[in-house]
Amino acid sequence: MSTSAAAPDQPPFPVRFGILGCATIARKVSRAMLLAPGAAVAAVASRSEDKARLFAADNGLPAAGLRLHGSYEALLDDPDVDAVYVPLPTSLHVRWATAAAARGKHVLLEKPTALCAADLDAILAACDAAGVQFMDSTMWMHHPRTAKMREVVDDKDAIGDIKVINSMFSFRANEDFLQNDIRVKPDLDALGVLGDVGWYCIRAILWAVDYELPKTVISLRDPVKNRSGVLIACGATLYWADGKTATFNCSFLANLTMDITLVGTNGTLHVTDFAIPYEEKSAEFSVASKSNFAELHIGWDPLPSKHVVTTDLPQEVLMVQEFSRLVQNIRDAGGKPEGKWPAITRKTQVVLDAVKASIDKGSEPVEVAN
Repeated sequence: MSTSAAAPDQPPFPVRFGILGCATIARKVSRAMLLAPGAAVAAVASRSEDKARLFAADNGLPAAGLRLHGSYEALLDDPDVDAVYVPLPTSLHVRWATAAAARGKHVLLEKPTALCAADLDAILAACDAAGVQFMDSTMWMHHPRTAKMREVVDDKDAIGDIKVINSMFSFRANEDFLQNDIRVKPDLDALGVLGDVGWYCIRAILWAVDYELPKTVISLRDPVKNRSGVLIACGATLYWADGKTATFNCSFLANLTMDITLVGTNGTLHVTDFAIPYEEKSAEFSVASKSNFAELHIGWDPLPSKHVVTTDLPQEVLMVQEFSRLVQNIRDAGGKPEGKWPAITRKTQVVLDAVKASIDKGSEPVEVAN
């Protein structure tokens, strides 16, 4: 793979991305690649070159130097691509992510990353064998608000020991979505709503407990499925050995909601837009600490505090920037892939697998595998 090493006093040579498929989410991420320091879109692939060309034009990708490929294989064989972003249907992830790794391409993979942990393990093993960086595209992880909330959660005086977590992610899908979107097709994204927005709820819960896996999960009864048997509304409760519990709901049938609430012995943290902030450059959360009733029980004392975190770059840009930094460290400085991101992805997938197993067993308890 040809690269140009940057001189010590020069900025790092940009990471050259290839976009493997023209899914709707790829529009947002391609914009992020244009805005992210250290990143550049080098190539776009679709099942036809015309579709790749249309995607590039519609999303303002600069024509100079951009290579358009009429197959995914052609992009993976492109020697001037350092990393691939893979927004393909989940059923295609193993095939194309492992093929990318085998060709020495770093892998930024859309969520849900796989249909099951065994499939994800095949992807991670391929990345490990090739020495390439893996990261999933859970964008809110990279927002500075998330780091600020981590500081608050870790403050035992403010929050204490976490006891209860609740999360909800829903949006009201229209009839065309419910009939035709890939997320309701068993041969493309068989995990349905659980893989699409349930992934965010599970990740948020795990993030809140610093990725300590629960011991057991029990899915909520009577999940909603479409005629093809794909989940369109479901949820579960997670149980830890020390008594912590977490419950989440995800749905394609309810109003747009992105809540995460953490309740500790000393305080409560609440976010109402955790996955996609209401605004690109400003995001907030509230903390109620050492809460009590005001005299005569006519109010709260003290009142919750509101925390506002601003950012010049949207969270998807920060994700691309961080991924590019890790790739540059490997490509230009002989560094090793960062193991944190694959580990977090795998824990999310393992819990998702347990929830799916509980649903399939009629809401029986399922032990979470390590």
